[in-house]
Amino acid sequence: MRLKACAAVLLCVCAAVAAVAQEATPGGVGALPQAGASPAPLDASGYPASARKDYILACVTVNGGTEAARASCGCSMDVIASILPYDRYDQADTILRMRRMAGGYLAGEFRVQSTNQTLDALREAQAEGEVRCF
Repeated sequence: MRLKACAAVLLCVCAAVAAVAQEATPGGVGALPQAGASPAPLDASGYPASARKDYILACVTVNGGTEAARASCGCSMDVIASILPYDRYDQADTILRMRRMAGGYLAGEFRVQSTNQTLDALREAQAEGEVRCF
């Protein structure tokens, strides 16, 4: 049950990030950053604050929106960050988004063994987060 909730959280995060990116950038999702724009602030584990915030917000929403859920979701994100480097987390996020959105000739690119291994690593980190935090 909780693993399904984690998958739902990640899908919510993917949708939220895509929606925010679409609204926030003048050119849409694929727009390049403006010259001189500063990169997103990173925490000690190398995760941007925005990635942490998006994950925790989606997790809290899926888990009832309580203060206890917020604490557990923050803990879960800490566990994920301690297990999975941000670049692998970002790859998994992209794979999930593309599997949900991509069709045609790109669909097969996100359903190969290497992408499945990336998603497995994320799911294992999420499961560890659930065990330790919920």
